Amino acid sequence: MDFTEIDRDDFRNLLNEISKTFMPFGKFGPSFHPPNGVPIMDLPPEYLTWFKERGFPKGQLGELMQQVCEIKEVGMDQIFEPLRQANGGRVSTRKRRPSADF
Repeated sequence: MDFTEIDRDDFRNLLNEISKTFMPFGKFGPSFHPPNGVPIMDLPPEYLTWFKERGFPKGQLGELMQQVCEIKEVGMDQIFEPLRQANGGRVSTRKRRPSADF
């Protein structure tokens, strides 16, 4: 779907669907980021670009990831900010340092 051809309600529905979708597998899935995985809107651009080059997953997940990738590529990541705030803020994808127990 081309963003120039989408109406306001369809775009609102798309953003709502994106905000409720979590990465179900891989290094940003529930195994590494319990309990649900990372919301796809918080996936790093490099990770989305990797999928763009090799192929997004089939089905709705792949379609939504592709839309997130396009939004981030054009510099519109801020459009997700109200959704992040409503869900408690951005999910960190950085690896945590092990704590030093002395």
